[in-house]
Amino acid sequence: MLDWLSENQTLLTWLSVISLVTFVASLLALPWLVSLIPTDYFNHQHRHPAPFKKHHPVIRVLLLVGKNLLGLVLLCGGILMIFLPGQGLLTIIMGMLLMDYPGKYNLERRIVGHPTVLKSLNWLRNKRDQPPIEI
Repeated sequence: MLDWLSENQTLLTWLSVISLVTFVASLLALPWLVSLIPTDYFNHQHRHPAPFKKHHPVIRVLLLVGKNLLGLVLLCGGILMIFLPGQGLLTIIMGMLLMDYPGKYNLERRIVGHPTVLKSLNWLRNKRDQPPIEI
């Protein structure tokens, strides 16, 4: 094991740096992203259409692919952060929220419907002078 660690010192250093950058970026981005959620977003049975749905089809596909790739990178990074330093679970959640998959909206509604999560989200929204999320 010690041989492997000494042979892969550069790899471990880069993984630690990426983990730290992702951690800081998630802490900085989270309040801003939560403040962008519409107040009534979780009141509907079906998800609101994406704002870029009206763009040119090529642009829409590029944005969807980019968003899903970023989500996949965050998901994989979060899984690695379970074993490395960093906010693994938070990064996994961010990755899952970015990606598109069946049942995502219902999963989001169930998570946000949990009283502790809703209280935390509304606390973040209050810090940015946004009204609370309605469930």
